[in-house]
Amino acid sequence: MEETQKLAPDKQEKVDKFRILNRYAKKGATLFVGSSLMEGFPINEFLMDYGMLQVIYNRGIGGFTIPELYSVRDVCIFDLSPEKIFINIGTNDIASEGYTLEKLLENYRTLLLQIKGRIPETEVYMMAYYPVNETAHFDVELEWQKHIFEGTRTNRNIHAANEAVERLAEELGYHFINVNKGLFDEAGQLKREYTIEGLHMYANGYHAVFEELKRYL
Repeated sequence: MEETQKLAPDKQEKVDKFRILNRYAKKGATLFVGSSLMEGFPINEFLMDYGMLQVIYNRGIGGFTIPELYSVRDVCIFDLSPEKIFINIGTNDIASEGYTLEKLLENYRTLLLQIKGRIPETEVYMMAYYPVNETAHFDVELEWQKHIFEGTRTNRNIHAANEAVERLAEELGYHFINVNKGLFDEAGQLKREYTIEGLHMYANGYHAVFEELKRYL
């Protein structure tokens, strides 16, 4: 995996903002990191609602792949010296052209070995990839939906990736947490009422995840 990735301007802008924001962050807190499915997690609203006092920083960036996160790992991970990391990265890799599960695991392992080598005392929680809704019709542009319905980001591939990532977590001595229990409908799809366009979720979907996640915080 390459050390550097040329990021799209919108992604680079977020990295630059995080680099400055990190100056004011508390070391040894909890970190959420990943792609848009982590960026959109309203974790601090849920913490306030439950009266929970944990300090959690969210460094998710929409559209990120594992190589992109790896290339900015100092800004998004190591500058914060977190005590706990909750990571959800790889769904965009599953959707990428030429996707293979073997390549996803190779890249994920490389990133995780960096974490293990540089901050070995940090607890790492590898979150299961969320299901998608492949069957419902949404009032969005078809071009956007192609990422779900015509690509490789299918529930079948997501399930296979989750099984493999769980084995990777065991191999490295990290935690794999399947927080998807409340997300499925009777047909095994992401619940229609939880999702904007079949992939990204509203707050009610994230709340179902939070109910499974909060015990690990």
